[in-house]
Amino acid sequence: MAQIQRTIKYEAELDKRFPREIAAIPGCENLYDCIQCGNCSGICPLSIYMDYTPRRIIAMTREGFKKEVLSSLTIWLCASCYACTVNCPAGIKITDVMYALKRRAIEEKVYPRRFPIPVLAHAFFNMVRSYGRSTESRVVLSLWLRTGLLKLFRHAPLGWALLRKGRMPLRQEQIQGKKEIAAIMAALGREA
Repeated sequence: MAQIQRTIKYEAELDKRFPREIAAIPGCENLYDCIQCGNCSGICPLSIYMDYTPRRIIAMTREGFKKEVLSSLTIWLCASCYACTVNCPAGIKITDVMYALKRRAIEEKVYPRRFPIPVLAHAFFNMVRSYGRSTESRVVLSLWLRTGLLKLFRHAPLGWALLRKGRMPLRQEQIQGKKEIAAIMAALGREA
């Protein structure tokens, strides 16, 4: 389990706009309805590996601990299994909140640099924006180039087997309406 650095925070250091901004994102509207029952943390299969439990992340988000929340590993370890969302008595879409926090961390570049999940998300987004779809071999290659070339060699036998069976093409796949996808993403303000 990750070590948590505990420091005293003064109210003036908190970002009081942060919880309102997160709660304004579709799917996160019920953020303030959390009763801190702990169902989400108890049911989460990965909570034992997280630096903060899902319940604590919700509480910290509501109070404006922006830096701590966005730099935590918890948001990146969420497996998107939706067990927390299904079992929440207050109806909070906790998985959606985790996604919103991930997106915010990527936007503000507050994520572990060699951590694979944000690197994968960024590579996937850029590929879809450029070509209209992702090509798994290119996404994986981009991941290993950014997180550690030695990992690429360790996974080479699996890659070779997938390549031989035609499950991982090397050629970049594209759609016809690439310009339309780029225009949609630009209109959404999702420039990376």
